[in-house]
Amino acid sequence: MAASPRSSSFPKKIRRRRPDIPRTIEPGYSSARLEAFNNRIKATIRMAYGFHRVTNLIALIMLRCSGLDIRLPQPTI
Repeated sequence: MAASPRSSSFPKKIRRRRPDIPRTIEPGYSSARLEAFNNRIKATIRMAYGFHRVTNLIALIMLRCSGLDIRLPQPTI
């Protein structure tokens, strides 16, 4: 029985990506957490549509993904 094209390309991909595998495991993030970051970045890009400068978009992404809790000043009564 001949190997399917999909199964024969898998070892090639592993060999090619071998240096990347430990780099993805070492930080200790689960794939769910990485997907959450990706989703937050995509939502920020959609929100920032129309920005004139890409540096503003990058600053907004860094602000939203940093985990800082920035609250606006509340009026005192």
